[in-house]
Amino acid sequence: MPSDVDRKALWVVRELGLPAIVRGCPSCRTQRHHPTGKVRVNASGKLLDVWLLIGCDHCGRTSKVPVHERIHVSALDHDRLVRFENNDPAIVRELATDVSLARRTPYLLDWAGTWALDTDLPFYDLESPDATALEVVVRLELPAPIRVVKLLMAGFHLSRSAVRRLVLADRIQLPVSPDARIHTDFTFLVHPL
Repeated sequence: MPSDVDRKALWVVRELGLPAIVRGCPSCRTQRHHPTGKVRVNASGKLLDVWLLIGCDHCGRTSKVPVHERIHVSALDHDRLVRFENNDPAIVRELATDVSLARRTPYLLDWAGTWALDTDLPFYDLESPDATALEVVVRLELPAPIRVVKLLMAGFHLSRSAVRRLVLADRIQLPVSPDARIHTDFTFLVHPL
């Protein structure tokens, strides 16, 4: 980053929970499910089926999301198989946030209410004549597809139009469009008046 940056800040997108899995329940026809925290592994000879178990938010019915179907036991990493069999919370989290699994199965992920933004900034007035150049590092604890403009609104306590105005004026320099959905860490610059 340029040497004219006077201050650095860290913003962390903190995980509040896993996304809802949106697909029809066979019992009550509502749409929202959440992981039960369990993975089922079924063996038929040397072939395995692996499912993520989800529960309906309305009626509680348990359903299965296929992770692997009829995979040969030698094709699955042994450590990963053990993690499936032990209902490892990290593997459940990985499966519950896996966008490619959602596309393949198919269902949608609803990320509403799954994150909050923590900043180490005291109030930073972008319009102040005393404002200094600022480098902001954004770290994500979960791969939620968050619009950059929403992060900026939350981090600076500004309206959408105020954020857009600052981006257009090059006061906020982003590596992506403000309308882009980010999934990974990134850094941006804020320039004084």
